Amino acid sequence: MGSGLCRKLDLGGSKSPFGTSAAQSPRAGEVPVILPTAETASAPEHVRSDPSPSGSPSMSPSRGSIRRTASARDEFILAPVNEKIHTSIVVFGASGDLAKKKTYPALFALYSKSFLPTHIQIIGYARSPLTDQQLRDKLRQYLPKGTPEVEGQVTSFLQLCTYMSGSYDVDEQQQQQQQQQAEGAAGAGAGAGAGSSQEGGEGDGVQHGGYTGLNARLAAFEAEAAAGGGIKPRVGRLFYLALPPSTYPQVCAGLRRFCYDLGPSVSTSSWFRCIMEKPFGFDLDSSEELAAKIGALFSEEHIYRIDHYLGKELVQNMLVMRFANTIMSSWWNRHHVSNVQISFKEPFGTEGRGGYFDQYGIVRDVIQNHLLQVLALLMMEPPVSMHPDDVRDEKVKLLRSVREVDPADCVIGQYVAGNGYPGYLDDPTVPRGSKQATYAAVRLHIHNERWAGVPIMIKAGKALNERLVAVRMQLKTPAASIFGNLENMRNELVIKFQPGEAIYIKLVVKTPGLDMNKEMSELELTYPERYKHLHIPDAYERLILDCIRGDAQHFVRRDELRAAWAIFTPLLHAIERGELQPEPYEYGSRGPASIDEWTAKGKYIKTEYQWQDPKTKL
Repeated sequence: MGSGLCRKLDLGGSKSPFGTSAAQSPRAGEVPVILPTAETASAPEHVRSDPSPSGSPSMSPSRGSIRRTASARDEFILAPVNEKIHTSIVVFGASGDLAKKKTYPALFALYSKSFLPTHIQIIGYARSPLTDQQLRDKLRQYLPKGTPEVEGQVTSFLQLCTYMSGSYDVDEQQQQQQQQQAEGAAGAGAGAGAGSSQEGGEGDGVQHGGYTGLNARLAAFEAEAAAGGGIKPRVGRLFYLALPPSTYPQVCAGLRRFCYDLGPSVSTSSWFRCIMEKPFGFDLDSSEELAAKIGALFSEEHIYRIDHYLGKELVQNMLVMRFANTIMSSWWNRHHVSNVQISFKEPFGTEGRGGYFDQYGIVRDVIQNHLLQVLALLMMEPPVSMHPDDVRDEKVKLLRSVREVDPADCVIGQYVAGNGYPGYLDDPTVPRGSKQATYAAVRLHIHNERWAGVPIMIKAGKALNERLVAVRMQLKTPAASIFGNLENMRNELVIKFQPGEAIYIKLVVKTPGLDMNKEMSELELTYPERYKHLHIPDAYERLILDCIRGDAQHFVRRDELRAAWAIFTPLLHAIERGELQPEPYEYGSRGPASIDEWTAKGKYIKTEYQWQDPKTKL
């Protein structure tokens, strides 16, 4: 445990509220693991892992034992969701769009597939004065509709969802409570006994109380688990902050003060976790400032910075594809790879959300986070193990090897009216005369032995001609071809994240017939065809489940975030100073006119063959 989270360090072996002896805390990034014996392998998790009274894990053969290895990470085993755990999920910003469109639908998907713990409550928290039923009515329209069975699942799920109204700021909340108490006292003095809404929800049906009321509800739910006596129950508290990052310090301060201490009646293997949405700052300095404020309240093991691209099926498949296949590892280096492209294309503009987008731009909104995460997984070295921190260590090493972006080697653009659609500046929510980039192409260089000299081109834009997110690795041609010039028939590995997940490799093959002619074809894996009967989970669905299980592999660590901002901050500041002027491009086009020449400078050569989705023929 980070020392900032322990109530008081006691070298005699006092325990932190989350299952680790303060005197025997693991090194940063390591997790003490008690391996089950044959006798306890089927026992409930809290029986297997509950520490002995001294605060250290029990060494009794019937209770499990610690294997002595080089690192606690070597014993990492991802535990299944424990059905015995009493779990509270609190969604901050429950009345907002993100919660309604993403968070709650993901929770329902997990619920409908029985991936949530059996004992669970889901509390929505926001400023808006809503009753439980009003929240449920709002959520229902974003949940599946169909058969009576599905409708029944939706109704059962919504019964787990309740709501509380309160401020996010602790000081503001205390002032409101003092004012309510003063008004209540004045009303009592005047003989008025009805019509006032009080903590607990009397009067208007809205549950009030802020952080103190929230903690009381969490504690009451957890007390049910402890009512039977005997072994102390294991509980979990998950707080999903579907809020603007500017509110994170004050919300975390409220949680740390009122909702962090789980009390003595629960197992010390209980946990407390916070999921936080991007953006994490505007540049390196603001990101570090935000991280420092949150880090003063919670240690890194409790912070889950979510980037939904890390929950996408094909993003997660990159680790398996790279490190489980010898055929890939043999050519995955500068000796064989000519260039790499990561492309993000949206066929729509800001559509009334220009005011929000203009604060960030395409570099902050997409490239610095989503696409850089793809790059890290694509180019990193093999991790020592699949322990979350071993994987993230390699991502950080890769990002630290990436040179700062040279603004002179970038293209930025801004879409204008075209093909019957309005331009960016035609959006009434966009500030007049804005120079914000809606398109950006950046060239990166990795300074390490594997990738030195290989151009990495990342391109992202709005209001383009198609919807596409893909990685394209183009290989070099044979050094001494016996089949003539193959420059326009280069091998390529393409990973298509959307639409229609697919992986394909472009190859040169002989054209069937009597002549020795050649053409390009492909080896392909198209997910909708190969996995017709399998459900591919939504990214949020997968990541929330990972958080419940305590698997931080697909969440962004603080040092990883810092390395990412260090790459792009000089470019962002150059754009803000007006050193780069956005090129206009028509809505529905391929982007700025200069982009083909810019891409060619990155050693990319367009091949003669265009892959077609076997289902759509596109």
